[in-house]
Amino acid sequence: DRTSLDMSIAIANLRHVFGLKGDVANNVAFQDEQTIIYPSGSNCILYNIETKMQKFISSVDKSGGMTAMALTPNKRYIAVAEKGEKATITIYDLQTLRKKKVLTTTEVQSQQYASLAFSPDSKYLVSQGARPDWTLLYWAWEKSKPMASIRTSTNVSNEVYQVSFNPNDNAQFCVVGNGVFKTYKYNEGTLKANPIQKIEPQNFLCHSWLSEDRIIVGTDTGRMLLFEGQEHKKDFHVSAPVTADSTAGDRAGTAGQSDTSDTSKIQTPVLCVRKYSKGFLCSAGNGIVYMYEKTDERELYKKAREIRIPISADSAQATANMKGALHEIMHMTISPSEETIVAGTRNSQLYTIGLTGAEISKGEHSLFETLSQPFHYDQITGLDVCIRKPLISTCSLDRTVRIWNYENNSLDLTKEFQEEAFSVALHPSGLYVLVGFSDKLRLMNILIDDIQPFKEFTIRGCRECQFSNGGHLFAAVHGNVIQLYATYTFENVGNLKGHNGKVRSIVWSQDDSKIISCGVDGAVYEWSVYTSKREGESVLKTCSYTCAAVSPDGSTTFAVGSDKTLKEISDSQIQREVPAADTVLTQCAISRSGRMLFVGTAQGSIRAMKFPLTVPGEWTEHQCHASSITKMRISYDDGFLFTVGEDACLYTFKIMDKEGRGLKAKDITYAEEILISKSDLQEKDTAMKELKTRVYELNMENEYQLRLKDMNHHEKTKELTEKFIQEMESLKTKNQVLKTDKDKEEAKHEEERQELIEKQHQELQDLESANNQKLMAEYEKYQELQAKSQRMQEEYERQLAAKSESHKQALREQTEQYETKLHEKIGQLEAAHDEQRQTMRIHEETKKQIEEDADREILDIKNMYERRLREEKEGNMRLTGETGIMKKKFKSQEQEIEALKSDINNLNTEKSKLNGVIKSLEKDILGLKKEIQERDETIQDKEKRIYDLKKKNQELEKFKFVLDYKIRELKKQIEPRENDIKAMKDQIQEMDTELERYNKNNTALDLKIEESKQKLKANKEEMALQRQKVHDMEAELKRFRTDVSNCVQYIQDPQMLKSSIVKLNKKYVQSEQFVEAAGMDVDIQKEYARQRDHLERSVASFRKKLTKDQQIHRADNVRIMQENVSLIKEINDLRRELKIARTQISSLKYALNLDQNKKVHDLEANSNVLKKGAPLPGPIISIEELDQSKKIVEIQKSEIKRLRDELRHSINRPLSNGQRLPPMEIAQ
Repeated sequence: DRTSLDMSIAIANLRHVFGLKGDVANNVAFQDEQTIIYPSGSNCILYNIETKMQKFISSVDKSGGMTAMALTPNKRYIAVAEKGEKATITIYDLQTLRKKKVLTTTEVQSQQYASLAFSPDSKYLVSQGARPDWTLLYWAWEKSKPMASIRTSTNVSNEVYQVSFNPNDNAQFCVVGNGVFKTYKYNEGTLKANPIQKIEPQNFLCHSWLSEDRIIVGTDTGRMLLFEGQEHKKDFHVSAPVTADSTAGDRAGTAGQSDTSDTSKIQTPVLCVRKYSKGFLCSAGNGIVYMYEKTDERELYKKAREIRIPISADSAQATANMKGALHEIMHMTISPSEETIVAGTRNSQLYTIGLTGAEISKGEHSLFETLSQPFHYDQITGLDVCIRKPLISTCSLDRTVRIWNYENNSLDLTKEFQEEAFSVALHPSGLYVLVGFSDKLRLMNILIDDIQPFKEFTIRGCRECQFSNGGHLFAAVHGNVIQLYATYTFENVGNLKGHNGKVRSIVWSQDDSKIISCGVDGAVYEWSVYTSKREGESVLKTCSYTCAAVSPDGSTTFAVGSDKTLKEISDSQIQREVPAADTVLTQCAISRSGRMLFVGTAQGSIRAMKFPLTVPGEWTEHQCHASSITKMRISYDDGFLFTVGEDACLYTFKIMDKEGRGLKAKDITYAEEILISKSDLQEKDTAMKELKTRVYELNMENEYQLRLKDMNHHEKTKELTEKFIQEMESLKTKNQVLKTDKDKEEAKHEEERQELIEKQHQELQDLESANNQKLMAEYEKYQELQAKSQRMQEEYERQLAAKSESHKQALREQTEQYETKLHEKIGQLEAAHDEQRQTMRIHEETKKQIEEDADREILDIKNMYERRLREEKEGNMRLTGETGIMKKKFKSQEQEIEALKSDINNLNTEKSKLNGVIKSLEKDILGLKKEIQERDETIQDKEKRIYDLKKKNQELEKFKFVLDYKIRELKKQIEPRENDIKAMKDQIQEMDTELERYNKNNTALDLKIEESKQKLKANKEEMALQRQKVHDMEAELKRFRTDVSNCVQYIQDPQMLKSSIVKLNKKYVQSEQFVEAAGMDVDIQKEYARQRDHLERSVASFRKKLTKDQQIHRADNVRIMQENVSLIKEINDLRRELKIARTQISSLKYALNLDQNKKVHDLEANSNVLKKGAPLPGPIISIEELDQSKKIVEIQKSEIKRLRDELRHSINRPLSNGQRLPPMEIAQ
């Protein structure tokens, strides 16, 4: 009943913000050691690192968003630049968090500022305007007055990035940009550029003052230029090596001081430079910060260490290059004590690292840590709130789904996917999440540390999904159709068709009996969940709806859309239309109590509407997001409001109605249950068991160590006690001796003391008599001086009386003289007064005449200027028309210039590509030339080598004949070795027969084992069959329960209830045949149990027998293995000797090609020897015998090869227990 509700506007207090506005210049700064300031949405956040609490500074209403920030050096004020029709700068007091000053001017044509900086004494502010004019202003901000201005860039396309003050001079500052590097000096209302050494134009991205006359400047090519006293002093180069790791987005940067380029490294832009006491920090590349420290050498500064952002190589990231670009550090700040660094990245994340902790170690890579929690960095498309847990789920175009805890303001889970996420819904239990991706709709489990999909639905690009309040159903939008699914059976229970356009919002009623939907077709439909039919409709073709909300009783619907109104719909009719003051409303939400209504706008603000609605509407507006609000939800207990927007920020508000009744909501106990996978649980249990074992072992070890220490301590204590007793006895003796000595010394000192007292008494009497005599003499002198003083005083009194008398006489004379002069002056003054009165009368008459003349002249001048004004107006009208024409021409010229610039850029890119190709081709040509030269040198070396080898070959031929003789002798030595090899073959043959016998026994045992395995397999199949039956019965029981729950809904309709129960009877009641079959199954089960028991006993006996056989065969195999080892050793020795013989034979073969002349000479010599009857120097072997020996050697080689194969086979043959013999090294 509307009359029973008190009309009120709800109260919304900002509680916490998750997100960072990354495109603000200098967007992170330290206020003190624990507090940092950063922008989020349209607010500035003061975040306490220790307590995790936030304070907020709201922006100016209807601003276009923040563009730059600057903090005063005394940490008292902060300046925030905001864009709009006129660029504005707002100064806030950080102690009161209230607005101090607002700075605006007409001297800047730009709608925003690119950079801000305060002077060292915090009294002056420099603001750098953006395009088109790039005007720089020098402000005395406390007076809200610009003192000077200048254009820092004459080219519209050359951007200016940063401005900063000299740390020791209020009047000097530096400006950098694309082709811009200048320092300015303020002097008497003007800004003058200081002369700087000319350098080639570059894109200067950042800079920092290292001292009063030293500046470091970073460029987009990885160069850092050091200027000292306006002169270019030094260059530093920052580059990242191209390694395999760089593909994963974790490239290590290196820095050097040489100008030479290295093809193995790529250039990385220097994005931020910050000074600290030991040197400076610079960020370059994908998430790397280099620390440079001062040196006494010529380099001035040297790289000390690197700090990196830990980038996980996740497959969800499209490319490593994109990941690297997202993690580029754009802003850095250092705490006042230089103990902490905070860095902001391109993808709107905040990282921190301590400079004094153990994480910074010299010469090693250190890693940043996330400051609070990771944020979204792209538009948030989905939002939902859990009923049973204090959880929020969000999804974004950055391909992540995140679970937030709004009770303790933390991020519980985050999961990155391959596709963009468009919608998200949380199950009321908080255990499941439904996410709509570009390819499918996925239902996922929320585990303790992960989000895992377990069911997929073929719904592409689902832009809206929602669980019912009971959680048993969920609705998902598929184009213009709403599909209903059962949460636990995944069955499609209904399809809601009726929309002609895409559905933009769906909402369940509190009793889950209705669904309200709205879409771009201008329709708001009310659907029945049970019948899947439309029960109500409201169609307005001129409005494209974006969101709908339903009252707790389900009778009233509130909808917002593109027509800038909030509509109240009841009974398919629009009851009220509340205009939104020329603002598009994007979202709306109503509390479960029905007393609070909130709407979100396209400008990023939320409105707490006066409820029930009135026309015209009344509301309280809160500026929060920097762009359009995409989703809005209220918690189940009506205590919190949550909003997300295109600015990637999540806002949480504490809400209540005007009487504070939001605090008296039902007390909900949040669930603490979580899901965990079985494998994770098993891993954790295993880890716990291992840790418990380890703890037990450590306890035992500690107890043992303690006992050892106690024993050692007891022994040491005993030793120390004995030693102490001995020392005490010795000290007692020593003490006794010392006491005797002490008594003697005391008597001696007493005698000396008496003598000194007597001596002192005598000296004291002498001094008293001397002092009495001196005192008498001094008293006589005092009496004389006193008489003299009295005589002088009487003399001075007589002189004073004489002087006083003379002074009085002179005073009387001067008084008479001045009184005479005073009478004369009074007479002159009266004459002057008469003359003045006469002059005043003349002046009055003259004044009247002049006024009359002035009135006539004013009328003439007025007529003349009115005529001139008409002429000027006509001229202005004419010039206005000409100005419009010139503006059109100017815009067309600008478009042509932009087109030409784009063409020039394209040509420049093509030119750079072609230059790169030319350079690579030139390098290839140089490499090929070097290769040709090297090959020519190689050919010459080969030719020399061939010539030397020919010479060597000729010499070797000379020794051929002599070596033939040696070969014959060596062949004779081979024969006894062959006999040994034959004996070894026989022994190996006997071993093979024995191995065959064992193999047969093993085969028989394997057959028995296989038979047992088959029986066991049959038993397992029977068990699986029984389990399947049990599973089928459970499924049947589950279906029966489902059907019974479906019957319950007809409890009010007896006819339907009866028919459904009859169907259940037909479907589930068992027949007599089934009962008989069940009786038969009992006998079968008994027989099965008896056979199973018999088989188990058989398997147990087989196992015992198999164990005994395995032990026997293991002993036999060990014995065979030992014999094989001894034989292998003998064979290896023989092979070694054979190898030596082969080496000798091969060396002799080279010597066979001796010179023919030498051969003939030797043959003739041998024939001469034979003729003389003398014996030859050694046995002569014929060629046939030599060939026969070679054949024998070949046969022996083949036999050895066969033996080696058999040995390998026997070594690799498995033992009876399935193991193998250990591998042995066989000499080749």
